[in-house]
Parts: sequence; C-alpha cells; structure tokens
Amino acid sequence: MTRYLSSLAFIPLLLWMGGCASSGAPAARIAQPQIAAAYLPLQDRILGLPNANGAAMVIAPGVAVTNDHNDNLVSPKTILGFGSASDLMFFRTTRNLTPPVAEPAIGKAVTAYGQGGSAELRVAHGVICSIAGVAGHADSPYFIFAGNAGPGFSGGPVLDGDGRLIGITFGFEDRPQNRRLIFAYDMKRVAAEFQRKQPRKFKPGEQGGPDYGGCDRKS
Repeated sequence: MTRYLSSLAFIPLLLWMGGCASSGAPAARIAQPQIAAAYLPLQDRILGLPNANGAAMVIAPGVAVTNDHNDNLVSPKTILGFGSASDLMFFRTTRNLTPPVAEPAIGKAVTAYGQGGSAELRVAHGVICSIAGVAGHADSPYFIFAGNAGPGFSGGPVLDGDGRLIGITFGFEDRPQNRRLIFAYDMKRVAAEFQRKQPRKFKPGEQGGPDYGGCDRKS
C-alpha cells in the first residue's frame, strides 16, 4: 500500500514508504548490535490486525526520529516536534543508546531496515547513486540509493558498509527499466531539523521535482 507524500509537495510522485505491503527480504535480526539497540519498529493495528508499519531510530538519549507521515504510529503524548522543512518527526523514547553515524558517499553500498506487512523485520540493499538537493532549497539535502526498499521502511535506518547510520528513509519512486530509487535524509540534516523542530507539520508550497543526479539510466 503506497500513498503520495502530502508533506513533501516539492517532490511530486514520491511515495510514502509506510504501508501494509512488504519490500526487501525477511531478516532474522539486525546484524549491527548498536543499530539493533537503537531500532524501533512501529505498527498500527485495527481489530487486532496490522494496518500500517514503519520504523524509527534513536538518535540521542531519550530521542527518536521517524517520518512525520508516521504520526499515526506514535503516541501523540510523546511527540517532541516536526522537521521545519522535511518529512521528519521527533518523539520521546526510553532508550538511551546513540548509534554511530557517518556521511553518505556516491557509489557506496548501503543496507536499510524496515517492517513488513506482517510486522516482521525486513532488510534491503542498494547503492548510493546521488547526493542531491531540491531546486530552490539550499538547506534540503538528501541522498538517493537504487535498491529494493519500499513500503514499511518509512523512518527506518540506512547504514554504510561499516554498520554506521548514514540516513533515515522517507520515500521511494519507481523509475523506468524496473528501477526503484529510495530517498533518505542524511544524518546532518536530521540533526539540524531536530535543533529547529516545530510544533506543527511542515506544509511547503509546490516546488520543483527531485534531482536524480546519476540515478537514472539512459534509455
């Protein structure tokens, strides 16, 4: 199940990564201990059945981040605020471990974690093909990797080859030749948005589309 990102109007066609369908592949556990300790599965249930899934990550003692389109998966009483110009939401958690972080780099292999349609842990792999920004927004960095993440990975972690947290997923778009591009905020952006978080969701005006960089193959 996918829906359009109403809170990211400057990227039309970009789809939410929350939902009921499964992407990636089943995973018995998160291989990186520090990431596993900071990973939070999110789930909404109706009449006892899974309705929507997502993920979150602890980024500081007592503080977790997910996407603001996952607000229905988090208790409103725990919400600390929303990104001032992003699809991010911050909330309180009892966990205190902060995972190691690093910066994304083009051409590097990445691993992402999320939740499946039956609330099971899923893993996806890919390669970073672009580190981009939205046209007209100097402070809107994100990176793109081509891979097999999708619904249920919303708000989950993206890791580099050394198991360090490099980003938080927020959407995907299917491109020609069966190519899926996954979008993630880098951790510098996440930290900056936490510092200037707002009590209400970000509602931007209509803007240009995403910069695909080297992600699109030539026909």
